[in-house]
Amino acid sequence: MTRIETIFRDARQQGRRLIMPFVCAGHTKPDTLVHFLPALQHAGAGVVEIGLPFSDPIADGPVIAAAMHDALERGTTPEQVFNQVAQVRASLDIGLVAMVSVSIVYRAGGPDGFAAQAAQAGFDGVIYPDAPFEEADDLLAAAREAGMTASLLISPTTPAARAEAIAKACSGFVYLLARTGITGERSDAPDVAGRVAALRKATDTPIACGFGISTPEHVRAVVQHADAAIVGSALVKRMSQAEADGQDAVEAAVAFVRELVQAAAEVSKPEPDTGNEPVTESD
Repeated sequence: MTRIETIFRDARQQGRRLIMPFVCAGHTKPDTLVHFLPALQHAGAGVVEIGLPFSDPIADGPVIAAAMHDALERGTTPEQVFNQVAQVRASLDIGLVAMVSVSIVYRAGGPDGFAAQAAQAGFDGVIYPDAPFEEADDLLAAAREAGMTASLLISPTTPAARAEAIAKACSGFVYLLARTGITGERSDAPDVAGRVAALRKATDTPIACGFGISTPEHVRAVVQHADAAIVGSALVKRMSQAEADGQDAVEAAVAFVRELVQAAAEVSKPEPDTGNEPVTESD
């Protein structure tokens, strides 16, 4: 089993739901990852998504897009991200997943070359947010060949048959969008119950929900049904604001993640003891 699969398996057996923070590499300082990743582990994060900055992120709202722009202005490159992850990987137990545009993948050696570099650096998985399902076979295969999980996105408007096919193609976890549109903070809690239930019928692979999950209340609503809640824009915004106010961006982010972890713990429930190990797509 991969590290991601083991983390989700253990969480299920213990009745825990995971918080998956998203951080943009190179934001708010070039070396933020080196300090941020150990702090997020201490705060209770289960898996961390690391966004590789891209000049034209198609699914990201203004907060994350601005963070990526700032990171690119500082000269952040995939090689620098790999080097920073490699610096701290040995001291971490949490899962690390690269959120990466296919444009970056093909500029960094193609599916096989990128996957090999990411795995060597210490990444445990890859998310391809802009990969069309019909064109994703090489990307998914390369990640798995390198020993990583690979996830694609399923939106609320994805037809049922297509959503089922995408879910079955994912390994590690399925990334289910909690809302339509782009990333960004929202005031209302997302309703994911029906879509999660439908995917559960198609696959036993864990389901992580992201997009617009902004508060502890949102987390509680999501993890009543999903295995994990992904929080990006709300976290990145707090880091940006702390930096603008002359405060420690990492400390501000960690305090927020602790709130989210506590919210998830309040609704976690033990899984029924069937005597069998949970089945994953890799078994």
